[in-house]
Amino acid sequence: MKKTQALRIHAGRRALSHLREHGLRPADVRVLPAAASGPTGLVLNPLDRFVFGHWLPRSSQPVHLLGASIGAWRMASACLPDADAAFAQMAQDYAHQRYEHAPGRMPAPGHVSAVLGALFDDRFTSRADAVLGHARFRLHLFTARGRGALLRRQCRWRNPLGYLGAAAFNTLISRRALGAWLERVVFHDPRAPLLPLRLHDFRSRQVALDAGNLGPALLASCSIPFWLDAVHDIPGAPRGAYWDGGLTDYQFHLDYASMGDAGLVLYPHTEARMVPGWLDGFMRHRHRGRGRLDNVVVISPDPDWVRTALPRGRLPDRTDFTAFAGDIEGRARTWLREIAESQRLADEFARLVEQPSIEALPLD
Repeated sequence: MKKTQALRIHAGRRALSHLREHGLRPADVRVLPAAASGPTGLVLNPLDRFVFGHWLPRSSQPVHLLGASIGAWRMASACLPDADAAFAQMAQDYAHQRYEHAPGRMPAPGHVSAVLGALFDDRFTSRADAVLGHARFRLHLFTARGRGALLRRQCRWRNPLGYLGAAAFNTLISRRALGAWLERVVFHDPRAPLLPLRLHDFRSRQVALDAGNLGPALLASCSIPFWLDAVHDIPGAPRGAYWDGGLTDYQFHLDYASMGDAGLVLYPHTEARMVPGWLDGFMRHRHRGRGRLDNVVVISPDPDWVRTALPRGRLPDRTDFTAFAGDIEGRARTWLREIAESQRLADEFARLVEQPSIEALPLD
């Protein structure tokens, strides 16, 4: 493979053949996932601005956007009328997050939820008609609903026990066994009651999005346990506590091949691997595609470029919240500088999609 300077391309078997024969055209894309990557996903911001603000508008087919946690925030931004401006605003909002807290202590989860919820109300709920009425994009927000006596409601002492049980079931039995503790609930575009792929890997249900539940569903998808409060009893959905969608769908390792010949999955991602759920991070045997990723194209930063080009030689991550706990402006400057450096990802992608043939590394 002739490797681009900053961008690395991986593709499944069928996608590899397509890229070699046709290159990558905006009309080829049917699904676009956005992972629960936390601050790491900030390096994709310039790429998002180009893909949604300038490249995908060259085509006319419906595109299904799947998002969990920061990925849900990203995909909701894509559905605003000016996607380029919306992603630029998101970068500023994320980098300048500010939560009141006592010295040496973490902010109270309820306070974080209130601040983030107010931001989402301003950016998205107030423009729900635009977000849910996008001419082409179909928004799907992934959340995790607690089940059983230990997780069905937020509780200071029951929830830690519940998540210990969930981790044990997931690790010692199977990923499917995690469904005894958590249920995937997808809040979907009402014009698309069914995703173009099957969700048969895990206990799931779907709920239609509307103006009344867009804000709560988006906040729930971002509600990391113990860092934010759960969102309870979302309108139109089963009663219960809803948490971060990354718990069940950390990096959207789904059965994309079940789409058949419907098109390609374009996955802007921070790495080549796909981890199914947050608890599966160290279980490498669950990261393999097993044919489910045949039609997937992953575009991600080259690790060598990250080490040599980014100011700190690594991607931003959640530890930055602690490292910069007393220096919010310093954290914002650092993240915004890393976002600016990541413009090279967008520039390389823009050149890549003009080529009639693209070579890529195998995905699985």
